[in-house]
Amino acid sequence: MGLFFSLLAALFWGTGDFCGGLAARKRDQYLVLAVSAFSGALVLALAALIGREPFPHGWGLLWSILAGLGGAAGIASLYRGLSIGNSAVVAPTSAVIGAALPVGVTLLLHGAPQTIQLIGFGVALVGIVLVSTSIAHGDSSDRRGFALGVIAGIGFALYFIFIAQAGEGLVFTPLVLARTCMLLAALALVGVRRLPLPRLQTMPVALLAGVFDATGNVFFLLAKTSSRLDFAVILSSIYPAITVLWTALFLKEKLNWLQKLGLVVCLVAILLITAQ
Repeated sequence: MGLFFSLLAALFWGTGDFCGGLAARKRDQYLVLAVSAFSGALVLALAALIGREPFPHGWGLLWSILAGLGGAAGIASLYRGLSIGNSAVVAPTSAVIGAALPVGVTLLLHGAPQTIQLIGFGVALVGIVLVSTSIAHGDSSDRRGFALGVIAGIGFALYFIFIAQAGEGLVFTPLVLARTCMLLAALALVGVRRLPLPRLQTMPVALLAGVFDATGNVFFLLAKTSSRLDFAVILSSIYPAITVLWTALFLKEKLNWLQKLGLVVCLVAILLITAQ
């Protein structure tokens, strides 16, 4: 089940990032973040009500808030990077950094998994790096996108680490708290930049981005409760392949042969990580 939930998280996150980057091409990234955080919070709150989950308290509350702040920084940077740079640079860069730090923390706390799975982790990182090969000969927008991808990756890493500690046995309510914190942070940034408050009906793609991203977060927490944190993080971090795929299909971004090879390598990594 950890495999199934992790791959679903990757699918929904990759699709949500594509939608968010598309929306940020026309609107400020903080407006897009605010709208996507709003729709995501509604979806998660509805799920929490249906599941009748209690809210975390004490340290769980603090971890949820910190996760929301890390996620806000990560998503805002990612949306901005996707709006100005090549998605095959920005998304994989954020994924590599976002996966590496939580994996390192898990190895320190819980020790190493099986050897074949360690190999799979390495292969997955290689695949993600291959997908981002255009940075080597990209223009200034690629370099700016790379820098934003690094910032996004750090934010995502903090999100992964904090939300995993937010509440044992809880799925939806820690995400509601994190997403609400993300929304408040986005609104504060909109106020600082003196931007007009967004009208939801004029930003349907941003609303859709929030729904996809929130659903991906649910599947990530389900994956984390069904397996180790490093397992869930690495597998779900294949999401840039989805973002790049949608960008190639709908926005006609060209992929070089190394990037295509990277997509295949990611699939091989899945087989290795799930081997028993």
